[in-house]
Amino acid sequence: MTPVSSNLSWIGIIRLGLVQTALGAIVVLTTSTLNRIMVVEYALPAMLPGALVGFHYAVQMSRPRWGFGSDIGGRRTPWIIGGMAVLGLGGALAAIATALMDTNLSAGVTLAVLGFALIGIGVGASGTSLLTLLATRVDAKRRAAAASIVWIMMIAGFVVTAITAGSLLDPYSATRLVMVSSAVSIIAFVVATLAVWGIEGASRNTNMKSLDTIQEKPSFKTAFADVWNEPRARQFTIFVFVSMLAYSAQDLILEPFSGLVFEYTPGQSTKLAGVQNGGVMVGMVVVAIIGSGFGGQRLGSMRFWAFGGCIASAFAFVGLAIASQIGTSWPLQTNVFLLGLSNGAFAVAAIGSMMGLASHGVEQREGTRMGLWGAAQALAFGLGGFLGTVAIDLARVILPDVTLAYSVIFAAEAVLFIVSGMIALKVAPKALIKSNASPTQNLQPAE
Repeated sequence: MTPVSSNLSWIGIIRLGLVQTALGAIVVLTTSTLNRIMVVEYALPAMLPGALVGFHYAVQMSRPRWGFGSDIGGRRTPWIIGGMAVLGLGGALAAIATALMDTNLSAGVTLAVLGFALIGIGVGASGTSLLTLLATRVDAKRRAAAASIVWIMMIAGFVVTAITAGSLLDPYSATRLVMVSSAVSIIAFVVATLAVWGIEGASRNTNMKSLDTIQEKPSFKTAFADVWNEPRARQFTIFVFVSMLAYSAQDLILEPFSGLVFEYTPGQSTKLAGVQNGGVMVGMVVVAIIGSGFGGQRLGSMRFWAFGGCIASAFAFVGLAIASQIGTSWPLQTNVFLLGLSNGAFAVAAIGSMMGLASHGVEQREGTRMGLWGAAQALAFGLGGFLGTVAIDLARVILPDVTLAYSVIFAAEAVLFIVSGMIALKVAPKALIKSNASPTQNLQPAE
């Protein structure tokens, strides 16, 4: 009997991308829509939704434990479906809690803490296992494209849900908020379940062993220590944290910068964010096409694109630092588009590198490694936005004018990206990058 190939087809990759779409659909309502309702409709302090979003990132520090759980069982599907169920419940509870804040603030906040905790657990369990499944099932040549597909489909989940739910929420009422959010959670869970159902069995690697078959199963502490003691896994964890810290630190300061220095209106600042996101999408697609060699020879490795994306991002931030001093004559939109382009290229390369490195090291630790890197990313995202705003506030107090303050902060972000690029060069040595690798060599971080 001929064994079934463990590699996912393009259809299989797209199916897993639908899981990411469903995940993004729930998350976007909790991190943006509920945020706006708390601050605008209920006139609550902005720090309340900020603290709740930060809390859900903190909960995601548990990602290594969820990844280890899927390693123990040898299957990722139950963790993806279970995680989506918890995420959907958390999304619905967060909406109920937000509605409750209008009449009973203390009860609403208490319930919101529970809801956002479940959101963090759900994202951690489902997201970690999803990326691990991709890492262990996607052929090396398809990793760049697979990374782009799942990321773009997650953004699509953001966009479609925001537009659809936004139209259904008008005119606003607490009842309408709960109904729309609950419907999104249910639909997202059904879509994710149907997308992942049977895909792991159909493409399961016949050589993969469940840790249940091993007489002495390692503890989580032992498994985590095994992964952390691997130099390449530890270096990549540092790369993910530093690069994602730089990536997220500009989230909450770029639009105010455009208003204070370039005198953009709120509408123009929002469009500028659209320009940046458009650049991110283009960068992802470019790396997917060139890095996967559609229609020809592949150009560069994931290490190359990770390094190049980080350095290009640094140059873009240097441009913004200069823009602060030059003012309105600087081509700000072009600069921001190039920043998005560079960020998109590096982000896809980082995810592709995760896939390549997940199977490098002690066997049956793929989920634990992916969980470690996911925890580093969550910590960086949670800190990035907060530290970015704190840094600009401090700079504005210390420095004589706002333009110099922004120049200093943008220059600091450029330095972070340069450091990230240097780390990226160390993660996957050039000697391991081979185009004619054997099946065994494909387990090495060749991409």
